[in-house]
This record gives sequence, structure tokens and C-alpha cells, in this order.
Amino acid sequence: MININEYQAIHEKISHFDYNIPYNTYPCTIPLDFDSVPLHWHEDTEFIYIKKGKGIIVIDGQEHTVVAGDIAFILPGRMHGIYQFENSSMEYENILFDTKMFSSTTDDFYDTFLLPFFENTVEIPHIFRRGVTGYESIKKYLDANDNISSHREGAWGLAIKGNMYLLLFNLVTLYETKIDIAENKRIDKLKPVIKYVELNYSKQMTVAEMAKLAGFSESHFMRFFKDVFGVSFITYLNDYRLSMAARLLLSTEENILTISQQVGFENLSHFNRCFKKKYNKTPREYMKAPAK
Repeated sequence: MININEYQAIHEKISHFDYNIPYNTYPCTIPLDFDSVPLHWHEDTEFIYIKKGKGIIVIDGQEHTVVAGDIAFILPGRMHGIYQFENSSMEYENILFDTKMFSSTTDDFYDTFLLPFFENTVEIPHIFRRGVTGYESIKKYLDANDNISSHREGAWGLAIKGNMYLLLFNLVTLYETKIDIAENKRIDKLKPVIKYVELNYSKQMTVAEMAKLAGFSESHFMRFFKDVFGVSFITYLNDYRLSMAARLLLSTEENILTISQQVGFENLSHFNRCFKKKYNKTPREYMKAPAK
């Protein structure tokens, strides 16, 4: 299993990759490991392969309910989060790889075929499931890589890379329709805000400060954020802080007041009310009887 601090760190550093190849797999379970993975983005490409149960994946503001066998495809820079579906649990694999593993100084295949793909200029599904074109190919090669990664014998990295070339060859062949990237660029305006919250949720921040960070007026920022993510910025910020608080309640010996302050709540009563509304338990009850 992977703890939440390691989970977050893998999106910030290249060091999570094996020295032999920039490809790795992390098994996770919601809510056993953590109740959710709030919106974030990174420069690695990621498959989220659902192994058991049911959950929710949000990609660029679109919510997808996923079940065992489904595979989410997260291209570099796309904002995404993973959440519990009602009272269900979900086991999944995070499969991350650096797209630069396919680049070469001796040919132009990467620039010609793969770079436009990774730069989100091609229309491709966010979720691959049975019946979606290309699903069987993705599943075949990811399953093969799972088996290879579990043994890591000999030139295992070469086999991993070979399978990824075949997987991407099929996707590039199947999905060639170009898309208007204007919408992606609009959403990209919010990436600095999401990253700021991820790194500074314990600090006080205002809508005005976040609007300036995104390059919007305050009123436009509030409308645009809610239009993209379906909730106001303040609701998103509080929800992020509560998710961090839930993890601290289960992983540290700190008291509730200290934890509430560590995640950015200045008023303990307000923290308790918000926490109970989100988790249907008080912080103290959550510590004693965590969700399973």
C-alpha cells in the first residue's frame, strides 16, 4: 500500500521511477488508504486501472463513475481527482510513466506521432471500458506489464517499454481526430490555483488572491471555477482541507484542535461542523471508527 504523503510526492518528483525505466505502479484502496485524492495535476502520464469495487474519477471537471476493469487515461497536465462512490470501496493501480522515455535523438517518431498525442491535441476518451475502442489493447499490455513488474527479471525494463510502444501505437492509430485546444487552455488557467491549494492549504487565502493568480477578475474567477468544477472555490478549498484533516486524524497523534489549525481552519467549531457534514461523523468519532 502507499500512504498519502508518498502518493502526493510521486507527482512532484522523478525519483519515484526505477533507475532502469521511468515506469512504476502503485496499488491503492479508497477509503482504506485515504478517503479521496483531491484535484491535482502532474507532468507524467497516468493510467488509473480499477481492480475491484466502484469509485469516481474527475478529469478536467468531468465526473466519471468507474467500476472494476475500467481504465482512466490521464495525459500530462490534466487536472484529476479520485473519490469514493457513496459507501463503496475501490482498489486501483496508479500506473505512471514519463513520456520522455519514448523520445530519441535518432528519429522523429516521438515528435511526429506521440508528442501531439501527449499534448492533448487529439480526441481520446478519458475512460476506457469494455466496448470502448482500444480498451482490449490497453488492458492487454497493462496486464502484461503488471506481470513483468512483479518479477523484474533480466531486461524487464525493455519488455515494459516494448509493451508501452505497442499500446501507444494502437491508440495513436485508433485516435487521430484533432481537437480545438482552446478549452484546455481555458482550464489551464486554473492549474496554478489548484497547485497553490495543494502546497498551501494550511495557510489563509482569499478568492481575490486566487483570482489574481489565475489572471481573472474576482467575479469572473468565481463563475469560471464553479463552471469548470461544479463547486465554488471556497467549497473546493474547504473540502481539500477536510480531506487532509481526515488523513491526519488517522495517521498522527495530534489533537483535533491542532489538526484543524494545521489544515487551515481558524475556528474549531466551524471545523467540527464542516467535518461532520462531509463525513457524517465528528472528528473524534472518525478517529475511533474510520471508514472501511
